[in-house]
Amino acid sequence: QVQLVESGGGLVQAGGSLRLSCVASGSTASINVMGWYRQAPGKQRELVANIGSAGTNYADSVKDRFTVSRDNAKNAVFLQMNGLKPEDTAVYYCNAVRLSRLGRRYDYWGQGTQVTVSS
Repeated sequence: QVQLVESGGGLVQAGGSLRLSCVASGSTASINVMGWYRQAPGKQRELVANIGSAGTNYADSVKDRFTVSRDNAKNAVFLQMNGLKPEDTAVYYCNAVRLSRLGRRYDYWGQGTQVTVSS
């Protein structure tokens, strides 16, 4: 099992910045990919960015504004968010993915942290 704890959300004005952090504990050696998803009211949860051995992946809406990074020694993943827009308002969830030897995917989730961007 993997446990994820996020921090760093809050209220910021449009154009501002926030940095989200997520620390993993438990069976961290089994993690293949870490990243961030978000869910706005009335919308489905969507991938924001993730990072693994193959590199990084970003949603089109956040490219050139957000940067995902990982510190494997600390079992942590970060999301630097610059140029925030009101449409970035959502609950942000840390995600860790483990792939079994048979290719089965296991997803682990943090409790979520609220990001609110005022106009």
